[in-house]
Amino acid sequence: MTPSRRVFTTALLGGALPLAPVAHARQAAAHAPAAGLDAAVLTLSGAALARFNRGGADPALEQLFHKHQVMFDRAYEFTAAALQALPAVEIEPTLEYDGKVHRLAGPLLEQVLGAAGVPAEAPVRLTLRALDGYAVQVPLADARRWRMMLATRLDGRPLALGGLGPQWAVYDADRLADFRDKPLPARFSLCPWGLYHLEVQPG
Repeated sequence: MTPSRRVFTTALLGGALPLAPVAHARQAAAHAPAAGLDAAVLTLSGAALARFNRGGADPALEQLFHKHQVMFDRAYEFTAAALQALPAVEIEPTLEYDGKVHRLAGPLLEQVLGAAGVPAEAPVRLTLRALDGYAVQVPLADARRWRMMLATRLDGRPLALGGLGPQWAVYDADRLADFRDKPLPARFSLCPWGLYHLEVQPG
């Protein structure tokens, strides 16, 4: 008998080889999340924040911030899981891209800000910035009035890079008097998709 077969046979007879636990461990490892999947997908910065969970922007390694001239000494960042943990709402607007009604789901923008310590009634000015550099300014009071949300899902599927993700700041334009009578392409000018940064300033 070869040494390898002898070890295997001895282990089976003596119970020294815990086959079931090893198999269980391998199965668990296969379903465990890989390192790095908890990376930030949204960063909030600005003088109106009251909570912080990261330091300043690194101009060498955080090139998108650098290219868009986003500078901060500390900020609050969300992972996709953290956004998914917030209470979600759903809207069904007609989208300008295909002229069809779609179901969007995600937390209200004021809930996202609240998690970073911004009171819902605070006199705050928001700058919403997308991956391509498109940026708009919206008073928090208007965002609350429009029930602006941070969509993370479209028709039940996560918003993805290459599409409208990772997040889309959007409202139900079909049902808001401020937007519903405008031509479809003009209804969403304040709604940057590919949102990755929110600047929160008093005012």
